Formats: sequence, structure tokens, C-alpha cells
Amino acid sequence: MGSVKSLPSIKLLESKVGSVEFKTPLLAASGTWAYGLEFLNHPLQKFLGGFVTKSLSVKSSEGNPMPRLYETESGMLNSIGLQNMGIDAFIQNVEPQLKAAKSSYVLSVYAQRVEDFKILAEKANACSAVAIEINISCPNIDKGGLEFSSDPKTTAEVVSQVKAAVKKPLWVKLSPNVTSISDIAVAAESAGADAISMINTLLGMSINIDSKKPWLGRKMGGLSGPAIRPVAIERVYRTYSKIKIPIVGMGGITSSRDVIEFLLAGATVVQIGTWNFRDPFCYEKMSEEIARYLQKNKFSSVQELIGLAHR
Repeated sequence: MGSVKSLPSIKLLESKVGSVEFKTPLLAASGTWAYGLEFLNHPLQKFLGGFVTKSLSVKSSEGNPMPRLYETESGMLNSIGLQNMGIDAFIQNVEPQLKAAKSSYVLSVYAQRVEDFKILAEKANACSAVAIEINISCPNIDKGGLEFSSDPKTTAEVVSQVKAAVKKPLWVKLSPNVTSISDIAVAAESAGADAISMINTLLGMSINIDSKKPWLGRKMGGLSGPAIRPVAIERVYRTYSKIKIPIVGMGGITSSRDVIEFLLAGATVVQIGTWNFRDPFCYEKMSEEIARYLQKNKFSSVQELIGLAHR
């Protein structure tokens, strides 16, 4: 295949999440590109819409005990525990480099208290991030994980508090480990969310039959990778018809076909996570294949695919 650089249709891939514009619908998911410094000014940026940072907290966090990763037959269990340098260190040491490189990035934050989410939102206003994604759905920490995304009322409370403090578009990352993710999405929208990111990992576990102990240090972790894609597609499809704000889809994407499937289900853009560990340069091939799919099927924009499976 030729390169996307030679395709006159590259502009077909331009995408928008509300007021935020991306050159393609492909974003790197939180935790899989760290803080993006390794790819500053890399040619890959031509094919990447943007990336989401590791989730940052008010203070630095060492994360969960080892071991933290376990590869399954069709995915990966992780229990990193949101290890990060803290928002102040990020603003001082990382943000200037991202700003100088004009990186299109989304700042991910998490907290164990609503008050800390507000602090993070206020600090985030000084960053060059195009949007803020609040992670209220991590299954890998004891507090501040599913606690905030387990029921609509709690979700609405934290979203409304953050929305009042932040000056950038607000994305809310939701968990599939709840009774109805669509109800949670509706609550987040009513509280002021500008977009919904879904889905986070499924809660999972694996046990070493020789040691008779769990493989992960924290015993349980988040399952990601191809195994969860059908679940993610169903959640996106179900939620699309219940909210008016954009959906940022994720969960088990490994190919351009997967990306297109998410768009047809109702996602506006997608985040690619676990596959980055297998092929961090997948974005060029995916961009080219999506552009060719659009040309072949006579679409004038990738945006025309959004929600098409509903019609």
C-alpha cells in the first residue's frame, strides 16, 4: 500500500469531538503512551489525532504492588494502580515540552475525593491540553475508582463540580462494571459533560495454578484487549441513542476494521490502548486503510460513518 501522505483523501479523516478538532479519529488511550514525550515530533504524529496522558492525581502515586501485568489469551490484565508523577510535576516538567511541540493531547485526571477533582480541574486550566478527561472508572484502585461511576447521582455530583471549575471541554470516562452504563452517561451529560469516553477495562482475575495464588499483586485487575471489544461495541451502540454529546469509543481495537465498527456503533473518535504495546506505530496503517475504505464506499468524510449502524 502507499502512504497516506500521498492520498488526496487524507482530509477525509478530519474529526471533531464537540469543539475539539483532530486530524484523524485515532487517539492513543491513557496509560499506553505515558506522557507522550517519547513521540514528540515523531513522524507518527501525522497520522495520530492526539493522545491521552496517564491519569494524574493531586499528589504523586506509586501505584499497586508487583506484579502488575498478566497477558491473557486474548488481552491483558493490568493492575498498575494509576502510578503517576502528580499534576504539579506534570505542569512543571512535561507540559512545557508538549506545548512547545504543539501536541494535541487530552489531560487525564483521577481523584479519591470530589474536592481533589476540583483542584485538578483548576490546575488543568493552565495546561495546553485540548480537553480534560476525568477517569471516574478505574477498577484498579481501592478508592476513587468505581465509587464515582457506580450510580448516576454520584456521577452527576462529581461531573457538575468539575464542570464548574474547568475551562476546557470535559470528557468523562465510564466503566462497564456497572448495572447500566447508559444511565451513567445520561447523568454525566445532564451534569455538563462534553463527551463520554467508554469503555474502561472490565474487572478480571487469573490464578497461577502452580503457586495457587493470583498472578497480580493486587489479585484483580482490568481486562483490556480484543476480548472486550464486543462488549465495548454493545455499550457504545446502546448509549449512542440515549445521549446527544459525542462518544469517544475504546476497547480492544487492533485494526482499521475495529475503528470503523466503533464509528458505525456511534463513536465519534476512538482511543487505542493495549494494541500500542504490540504495535505503537499502527496509526499510519489504520489511517491509510480507513481513508481507502471511505473512498471505496464513496463517503466524503469519516464523520458520515458515525452511528450509521442505527440507520
